[in-house]
Amino acid sequence: MKILLINGANLNLLGTREPDKYGTTTLKDIENDIVTKGRELGAEVHVYQSNHEGEIVDKIQNSKGVYDGIIINAGGYTHTSVVIRDAIASVGIPTVEVHMTNIHAREEFRHTSLLSGVCIAQVVGFKELSYTLALEGLINYLSKK
Repeated sequence: MKILLINGANLNLLGTREPDKYGTTTLKDIENDIVTKGRELGAEVHVYQSNHEGEIVDKIQNSKGVYDGIIINAGGYTHTSVVIRDAIASVGIPTVEVHMTNIHAREEFRHTSLLSGVCIAQVVGFKELSYTLALEGLINYLSKK
């Protein structure tokens, strides 16, 4: 089982970016933990991060036939990117949306996710644990397909 973890804009700054909201764990730490956890659960996890919307779209489009599932934290693109939504819908790969904070309890503009309607699940609010929960849920979902 192969899973792609995609992180969007500004997530490369985790660890120093608004630590009161996101904590001090770096993106590299999260990626290493998820790759290790994936291996423990029998999945091969590949990681990708970009601050550029089009590059994220390209990565999703190029995932068809390569990955069994996707976990995505699109960052701010969650609330603005119809093209990332369309890419997820187009490839037909089961995708879980993840956020470290509870987007529904933050600024009003963050309450709407353009991605959630084409994802099998959304995990929010558990900081870095959100990624682990998303991975476990996705593996469970894929194992039962």
